[in-house]
Amino acid sequence: MTALSIVVPCFNEQECIRSLHARVTAAARERFGDDYEVVLVNDSSKDGTWELMRTLAAEDPRLVVVNLSRNHGHQLALTAGLDLCRGDVVLIIDADLQDPPELIGPMLDLMRREEADVIYGVRTSRAGETAFKRAAAHGFYRLLSRATEVDIPLDAGDFRLISRRALNVLLAMPEQARFIRGMVAWIGFRQLPFPYHRDERFAGETKYPLGKMIRFALDALTGFSSAPLKLASQAGLLLSLGSLLIFAYIMLGWIRGGTVPGWTSLMLVVVVLGAVQMFVLGLMGEYIGRLYSQAKQRPLYIVQDIIGAAYEPGREHRLGVVASTVGPVAVEQEGQQRGQHDVGNDRPPRRLAEPLD
Repeated sequence: MTALSIVVPCFNEQECIRSLHARVTAAARERFGDDYEVVLVNDSSKDGTWELMRTLAAEDPRLVVVNLSRNHGHQLALTAGLDLCRGDVVLIIDADLQDPPELIGPMLDLMRREEADVIYGVRTSRAGETAFKRAAAHGFYRLLSRATEVDIPLDAGDFRLISRRALNVLLAMPEQARFIRGMVAWIGFRQLPFPYHRDERFAGETKYPLGKMIRFALDALTGFSSAPLKLASQAGLLLSLGSLLIFAYIMLGWIRGGTVPGWTSLMLVVVVLGAVQMFVLGLMGEYIGRLYSQAKQRPLYIVQDIIGAAYEPGREHRLGVVASTVGPVAVEQEGQQRGQHDVGNDRPPRRLAEPLD
């Protein structure tokens, strides 16, 4: 175990990695000395992010870099880092440096002073973001607060400090479609806000375009609320009442002996009913799709490589699969084992590149 783990999911962040590493390392070292680790998770980046991670891992013994086998998405990449880290307290931060890593100290002071298990960052301002994104985020958090049965904090992202016991509970939740900030709120314990100013992205472009934002919002709503299904029921009830009114209107016209013109209105009703039915089926499909994905019980993530002197082969993980481990520690141990196996033989120990007999 270490005193602190800093977990950072990364996707196409080659412009930010070096500055990120320098700032989180300086902040951690100022408070914890050498008793910390930084876990960078590469979510199958398309640029030079992984190569930079490998270079930094060779230079920094406190750095563990994880390479996922494919693009799993931000929340599952974050899950992999949380599952593999070993700190007594864990800081979650994004690679774009919008959330200042220098706040580790004040957040830790608040956690210890108030005996809290979670300190979550609350954005008092958001620099460098468009008016549309600020408005969308503002509306999303308030809609989520009204729709869910869990008290999810407003204007709070994934930037937070978590105790080990709270993290252990979080890791006991094997959900496929993950909304981690909501899951952390669900587990309870003492959780306190930490107001801060969110900086402008250090470099590069946002990794959450409109399509991903909508998908993320749907995961949040369907993962923590049955309100969409209730909305479908309410819509069906209103349409049923509307159909009764239309029936009464038709019967009144028939009793009076007049014709009931209305091909246009009839088609309008058919179109509205069809649209509502498709909408309801879509909502049901979202929930059924989540059940289907969960029923397959596949691992949440697959690790292709892990590099870092601080990584210990066989480190416990619960939610994913570590397909291989590559790093100074693993290579040294494997070399020693093969050397012992070859004691008494005339030939030198095998290198890792040579096939076994």
